[in-house]
Amino acid sequence: MTSLSKLYPWQTQVWQHLNQDAQRMPHALLLHGRSGIGKYDFARNFSQALLCVDKNDQGFSCGHCSSCNWFNDDSHPDFRLLSPEQEVEAEDEVVSTKKTKKKTQISVAQIRDLASFLSLSSHRSGGLRIVLIHPAEALNLASANALLKMLEEPSDGVVFILVSHQIQRLLPTIISRCQKISMPIPDEAQSMAWLEEQGVVNAKQQLAYLEGSPIKVFAEQSQFNQLSEVWRLLAMASKLEPHIAAPALIANSVESGIIALQKWIYDLLAMRLGQHNRYHLAQADVLKVLAEKVNLDRLFVLQKKCNELRKLALHPLNHELQMESLLLEYTRAFSAK
Repeated sequence: MTSLSKLYPWQTQVWQHLNQDAQRMPHALLLHGRSGIGKYDFARNFSQALLCVDKNDQGFSCGHCSSCNWFNDDSHPDFRLLSPEQEVEAEDEVVSTKKTKKKTQISVAQIRDLASFLSLSSHRSGGLRIVLIHPAEALNLASANALLKMLEEPSDGVVFILVSHQIQRLLPTIISRCQKISMPIPDEAQSMAWLEEQGVVNAKQQLAYLEGSPIKVFAEQSQFNQLSEVWRLLAMASKLEPHIAAPALIANSVESGIIALQKWIYDLLAMRLGQHNRYHLAQADVLKVLAEKVNLDRLFVLQKKCNELRKLALHPLNHELQMESLLLEYTRAFSAK
């Protein structure tokens, strides 16, 4: 989105619902739903609007008051965002060569650091303080229990907004202390209309590949040219050269390369079993030809190996060799029935 005052079209009703009685805002909201439908953007919108001193009749932030300026500069004194941190490797001593390791959890220290924030009064008299947690399933057991104590004894004027892609991973006690908001999933017509407004071409094919998420489609435009090369290589089947193809698959990230192979295998299996392909609409003819040649047993084995390697995608392995091994298995799946 180009402006925080605008919502995705499929979010309008939820926005209106939450703004019907803004004076009686619950102390904790849980925005949950499928990944890639704009939950975090909505939470940012709503946080800024709650803090804005001059919002309009529809509840949107003005975008130009001091509060909005602070928010847009990520310096608002009444707003805290909690998400997994970037952690510097302890053994790296030279600043210029330090590496960062992506953390996947929100630590208990991050939650405990909220204590001083919650003990303060709002920067604006009578105003709110907002704590946005994204994604909420990144809370580990210790941090979840620490947060639970805060939700059980909420501070005056504090609103917690939790965003979750996988609500089943949250503690039931945390869920029970939040007002749950099921975020809407855009239908294909809404997604296509929005993507066309953004100037996205081949939107239908990209929506299929990214499982109906228009926001992922828009965000990952640069990756689709790279994926076209990946699909060209995979279409070579037994003629594919693993040592050449492996770098292309993991060029963006190891995980995205494994996912690309998983989705290709899924559609191969579907076509082999007489079903429709799900992800690769433009490659249906190629997949149909390959499906007639592939060894089903070997493809099932390869699918299992892909699933196992995906779990290790963030581990410090030699991923190029791992991908070469998968692609070698892939070529062998076409060598004999």
